[in-house]
Amino acid sequence: MSKALIELVKKNFPDAVLESHSQLGDDTVVLAPGRWKEVCRFLKDNQQSDMSMLTDLTGVDYPDRDPRFEVVAHLYSLSRGHRLRVKARVGDREGETVEIDTLTELWASANWMERECFDMLGVKFLGHPDLRRILTYPEFEGHPLRKDYPAEKIQPLVQYRDEPNIDKVAPFGVDEGMSFGRQTHKVGIYTDADGDGGARRKIISPADN
Repeated sequence: MSKALIELVKKNFPDAVLESHSQLGDDTVVLAPGRWKEVCRFLKDNQQSDMSMLTDLTGVDYPDRDPRFEVVAHLYSLSRGHRLRVKARVGDREGETVEIDTLTELWASANWMERECFDMLGVKFLGHPDLRRILTYPEFEGHPLRKDYPAEKIQPLVQYRDEPNIDKVAPFGVDEGMSFGRQTHKVGIYTDADGDGGARRKIISPADN
């Protein structure tokens, strides 16, 4: 049935479909980015497709391509049981202009998915009601799922935000604001004091050094 969906899109939007393929249940249409929202609205509202559910929306970075990024949406019909992957390619090689229309008007689930895609890859969803970071903090520099994001990058320290009516754990330790994976402690081996001769691992904090 998903192959029929591809033909349905091609029939109604012949100039919007740049590529398509259907292999082993992987049915995909690649759309012109300017027609992204229009075609998705059609897939949701048309009785033959009835794509009532946006199951996932994400992005992929291809640094050697132009356009560099792919925005990928996975659509599913609860009433008909078929699914379709929809893609659009956006952005220049430098990743400065990466924009596409939001799908939040069509599926409420697009809200947080698009925010994550913006946070991790820097894709700006035009018309989004609340496009801000969702996994990192506002002062975070860069987009960590871009292929050119430096793995050793150290993020800036930020002041602890003392907000009313929010229970938070105050920051502690020297690793506040550091990049993922930076080791701030040592692991030592010691002999169990009970005298059973077994070796134990102990985490040694900076204060123990």
